[in-house]
Amino acid sequence: MEFRFLAPDMRHVDETSAELLACTVWSEERPLRGLAGLLDWRMAGRLSALAASGFLRGDLGEVLMVPGRPALPFEKVLVFGLGTHAAFDDAAFRAVVVRLLRTLEGLRVRRAVVELPGRADGSIDAERAAQIVLECVGDSQDHDAWWLVEEADAQRRIQQRAQDDRRRARRGA
Repeated sequence: MEFRFLAPDMRHVDETSAELLACTVWSEERPLRGLAGLLDWRMAGRLSALAASGFLRGDLGEVLMVPGRPALPFEKVLVFGLGTHAAFDDAAFRAVVVRLLRTLEGLRVRRAVVELPGRADGSIDAERAAQIVLECVGDSQDHDAWWLVEEADAQRRIQQRAQDDRRRARRGA
């Protein structure tokens, strides 16, 4: 899988050719922040309304799919629950990433804009996030590219981590 990068603003998100957008929400964080907050604004408060009604809770393991069009250039938007900040750790990050991978495979989506779990507020380090994602993806051929929504400094660190892992894999093969 190839990582590409986008700055966390809607102008850059709108310019991608991905099939789907995946974002994350915390169970105790309202109003929504990160990419979900930007999407909510663009979608006239649809995600906030779903959260206010209790339909979107943000529990770990939760996945909600909503239509993206016409407000967004994506047909589908997936919202993944992260649970609480206090309970978020590497295992929770891995659980959300595995759920994301399986969901994209089930939908046969090969290119997606992805907000990695916990990255919007720095709950997990960029390099550690990249390492776990690469471990979870493994040798799968089901994913072509993810556009990761990251600030410039994190983009460089994730890209470096992915390159280092590829070099190690080539040497080990």
